[in-house]
Amino acid sequence: MSRHPIVWVEIPSADRGESAIFYEQLFGWQIDNSMDSLNYTMFSAGSGPGGGFPELADGFEAGDVMILVATPDIDASLDTAQSLGGKTVVPRTEIPGNGWYAVFEDPTGNNIGLFTGIEDVGD
Repeated sequence: MSRHPIVWVEIPSADRGESAIFYEQLFGWQIDNSMDSLNYTMFSAGSGPGGGFPELADGFEAGDVMILVATPDIDASLDTAQSLGGKTVVPRTEIPGNGWYAVFEDPTGNNIGLFTGIEDVGD
């Protein structure tokens, strides 16, 4: 089994509240506004990965849906992506209290996020 499952999905939004209502009513996703002060609304899809609605004003554009893939070693994954023709867009960055993330661009130009949770360090 891969140690690199999809763990998070980000769906950019012009209006997080509207997006939350839309997906809650469409799919029955549970909405979490606990990060509202950071302009971020999270969702839980029940089974499978959860995600969030970052605001377009935070550097996201409509259509820039991004998946985040779990990895035990972000730097090694970034190095491998680069050796295969990708490039680092956002280096390993701490998410206080949660872990770390990074973003790379694949050879086609798609941005893919990487994530290591605090509980995953040392696995």
